[in-house]
Amino acid sequence: MPIVKIARLLALAAGSLDLLTGFCFVFYPQGILPLMHLETPAGEALVYLRFMGAFVLAVGACYLLALVCGGLERLRAMLELTILLRLSTGVFSTAALGLGSLSIGWVGVPIAGFTLIGIQLWLLGKLRPDKIEPLSPRCR
Repeated sequence: MPIVKIARLLALAAGSLDLLTGFCFVFYPQGILPLMHLETPAGEALVYLRFMGAFVLAVGACYLLALVCGGLERLRAMLELTILLRLSTGVFSTAALGLGSLSIGWVGVPIAGFTLIGIQLWLLGKLRPDKIEPLSPRCR
């Protein structure tokens, strides 16, 4: 399978997952948190959870924008940007889990994040910038 196709499939999968998860954190936290074996917080903690959901939704949108707009340049930029975002959230959540500030239900965040970082670094090594495709006309 061509490496660009693999990158596009990753963008579709990770983008859809993050977009849906973020949407659920914002609009339906009482539905998604039990799937993670977590209780739905109240008050200000719920507002922060929804704010975090908006961030996760935006990360998903970054993947999907690169997918829709196409072009190797956009795919590479998306991979680079989301590596940074996933690294920051992965390090933070790992530290919070280790210090006991987050319950074990959040362990999927750093696992998924670090796994995607590894895949994306591999893809960046394979997606050569000398093969840049033109941008899609709908995204210029």
